[in-house]
Amino acid sequence: MARSELQKLKLLYLKDLLEQQTDEQHPLTVQKILDYLQNLGIQAERKAIYNDIACLQAFGMDILHLRGKNGGYYLASREFELPELKLLVDAVQSSKFLTTKKSLELIAKLGRMTSRHLAVSLTQPVMVTGRVKTMVESIYYLVDQLQEAISQNSRITFRYFEWGLDGQRHFREGRYEASPYALVWDNENYYLVAHSPRHGITHYRVDKMADICATGKPRIITDEAKKLSPAAYGRNVFSMFGGTTVPVRMRFHRRLAGVVLDRFGMDTMLIPDGPEHFIFSMDIAVSPPFFAWLAGFGDQARILSPEWVIDQYILLCQPAIDQYRHGKSDPSDV
Repeated sequence: MARSELQKLKLLYLKDLLEQQTDEQHPLTVQKILDYLQNLGIQAERKAIYNDIACLQAFGMDILHLRGKNGGYYLASREFELPELKLLVDAVQSSKFLTTKKSLELIAKLGRMTSRHLAVSLTQPVMVTGRVKTMVESIYYLVDQLQEAISQNSRITFRYFEWGLDGQRHFREGRYEASPYALVWDNENYYLVAHSPRHGITHYRVDKMADICATGKPRIITDEAKKLSPAAYGRNVFSMFGGTTVPVRMRFHRRLAGVVLDRFGMDTMLIPDGPEHFIFSMDIAVSPPFFAWLAGFGDQARILSPEWVIDQYILLCQPAIDQYRHGKSDPSDV
């Protein structure tokens, strides 16, 4: 590259150097900056470096000068502070939605949002390998396709599959058609909330979708869809397991108030019922995962209404209780 062209890049190289190699504990002297530029084939004088730093400061970069024996220039603040990056790295590590390969790629990119010295603290404790992760490498691009379809108000068609005992994908028959509404994150998985011609408002796990195609036909927007809150949908549909949604009235022991607020939100109205209990109502998609959540609290949680939900709860629990009460055993144990 011609010398004149390199000189034009000097300011960009200086910006990159300060971003990638400096922080409060690792300032760079003007001489080290000059040496760095010289290695790139860029000649500069001290006065030019001072002017360039002033130019970057005027641009908005928080460049400070540390005086003293080990002093120099460093970038004092960035778009993301280190604690924020650590939170993002933790989210990437724990996400089942991302493959191991994509998780490591994203963590490496996050590391470039701070100095290489501080980035070590982001990558050293990485424990992606061994975590439960999706096996679908294309998941990252499926999300992009779905978001594009939503923004373009387009219906989609796709294929849907389940994992078999052989570790292979087993596709359901035919193609699905749906009007995509929103993407919801629940229990470390991504779900598409959509309108299905067969089921109405429903949801699909994104990592079980394949061959997504935008049809260009306008989405079906029902009255129910207009009132849809993706946040409330993920909150009230337990483990994203579908079921009839109805207002369910429940009575819990007061020590479970925190559990209820964590699950349904701080705006949930808890009505005291005697000294030890409270009552609340919530729209619930009645399903086995909801009953399993409720059963975990034993006699400290109770459904008050509607009656048919109580009956469904008993029907689900009774066979499990009977197999112990009547001494039933698995025939394979005999």
